[in-house]
Amino acid sequence: MTDELLYEVTGHVAVIRFNRPDRMNTITPRMLQALSTRLIEADSDRSVRAIVLTGEGRAWCAGLDVGAAASGEGIGGDTSNMGGGEFNLRDAPPVVLNKIDTPTIAALNGGAAGYGLDLALGCDIRIAAEHAKLSAAYTARGLVPESGGTWLLPRIIGWSKAAELVFTARTLTATESLDLGLVSDVVPADDLMSTAMDLAQEIATNAPMAVRAAKRLMRHGMSEDFEDHVQRQYLALLPLFASKDFREGLASYLEKRPPEFTGR
Repeated sequence: MTDELLYEVTGHVAVIRFNRPDRMNTITPRMLQALSTRLIEADSDRSVRAIVLTGEGRAWCAGLDVGAAASGEGIGGDTSNMGGGEFNLRDAPPVVLNKIDTPTIAALNGGAAGYGLDLALGCDIRIAAEHAKLSAAYTARGLVPESGGTWLLPRIIGWSKAAELVFTARTLTATESLDLGLVSDVVPADDLMSTAMDLAQEIATNAPMAVRAAKRLMRHGMSEDFEDHVQRQYLALLPLFASKDFREGLASYLEKRPPEFTGR
């Protein structure tokens, strides 16, 4: 593990922080592996019901470390020194973000660019500080979105707007990102983490098995037809009907009290 990525669990919320403020939280190969490891760890922890990703300093994540890439250590180079053997793209953080069932929130404390933008798009919910910017500057660097951006962006904002962003390599303000639906809220910088944590805690008060099942269903719904999806929904309901949380949800409703879900 590396101190370039910080991890803590508060209540039912895991917080992952990019911790290279002097380099605008650009990602090194070691950070890539650490991020995937921490995401999987949080997703496997029954006490964790939401994950918040944020950054230290003035940037959220300005992308891959260009110096590491130039020296052959970044994506497209030799990744065998990443601290755990050969790196497989199927284990890359954007892929892991797409696979895990725990809800993820990107608390954008500053700029998200390149690979950083892909990571932000991979989170379920994005909240931006007023000064944050989202930069799709891939083509201006002779590249395409590094990991998933061309799959995610059209699904989030539609083909036409996604094409405009990627083809022009445009940088968006937080307000412009909100108008496009790239982020769900824009708040003063001082309120960013409290807003993100409040939202995470609100998610965490609901039945975790149901929340995770809902995320899985939404993910599958992106690639299957309606009838197949309705069948999948029915199958997802069966174990939930048998859960203690379902009984607690009914009891708390009838007794007019807040539920106390255990994830069982």
